[in-house]
Amino acid sequence: MAERSSPFVAGPGGVMTDEVGVVTGDLELRTTLERGALRAEVRYEGAEEWYAVTGASCRLADPRDHDAVHAVLLGVLDRPEG
Repeated sequence: MAERSSPFVAGPGGVMTDEVGVVTGDLELRTTLERGALRAEVRYEGAEEWYAVTGASCRLADPRDHDAVHAVLLGVLDRPEG
C-alpha cells in the first residue's frame, strides 16, 4: 500500500466528509493506494480519526498517478482564503 500525506487549511466552506459532514480549519490530507483503489481522507491536524472525503475516492489505471492525484486534491482543498 502506498500513502501520501500533506497538511492544509480548509477554506470557509470546509471539506465534506462521509462520516461527520463538513470539517474546517487546520487539516491533514491522506491518500492511500491499494490494488488500484485510491482513498482520500482528512483529519484534524494531530487527531487520530480519519474521515473519507466525499466523492474523492477513485480507481487509478496507473499507480504512478498517485502523486499527481494527491497534488490535485491538495490544490483543491487547500484554500485558506476561501
